[in-house]
Amino acid sequence: MPTLTYQKEIARKAAFARRKQAHRPDQSAAGHLSAVLAGYRGVPIAGYSAMRTEIDPSPALAEAAAHGPVCLPVIIGNHQPLRFRAWEPDCQMIPGAFGARIPAKGGWVTPEIIIVPLVAFTRDGGRLGYGGGFYDRTLEQLRAAKSTLAIGFAYSVQEAEELPLEATDQPLDMIVTEAGVIEV
Repeated sequence: MPTLTYQKEIARKAAFARRKQAHRPDQSAAGHLSAVLAGYRGVPIAGYSAMRTEIDPSPALAEAAAHGPVCLPVIIGNHQPLRFRAWEPDCQMIPGAFGARIPAKGGWVTPEIIIVPLVAFTRDGGRLGYGGGFYDRTLEQLRAAKSTLAIGFAYSVQEAEELPLEATDQPLDMIVTEAGVIEV
């Protein structure tokens, strides 16, 4: 029987291919995400800076920033939880780890909602990430201190019937796609 690590790599490869086909960098797919975030005005929200073929949350983040704090993840080091730096539309961005762009400066923010990039998801909140465990460690830490909402943001084609998951994989509370909202 193949190892869980091997099963995850196979699932990632298939999901990356589906995501690449769905990716349209010239079109905003964040309408449903904006609608969800409108219900949480003033709550600290962590987004991400889309890279490669990730679905882009920036239009929804810009709208949310008009109503409350928004931040982006910063990788501090391997095997460490993420930290989140304050972000505003048009703030100065610099290259961060793995090619993600991060704010050049700004205070640290503790989010209560995290918009999570992903490679694949299941309708019951399972998430397959890139394999570094950054979001799993971060969500575990934040959830131990305070209720933290994890919203997966992806193209609908990234959905999988099932995924090889481990006990340390943190579940999503909701998934938002260009096609709609999936409540978990």
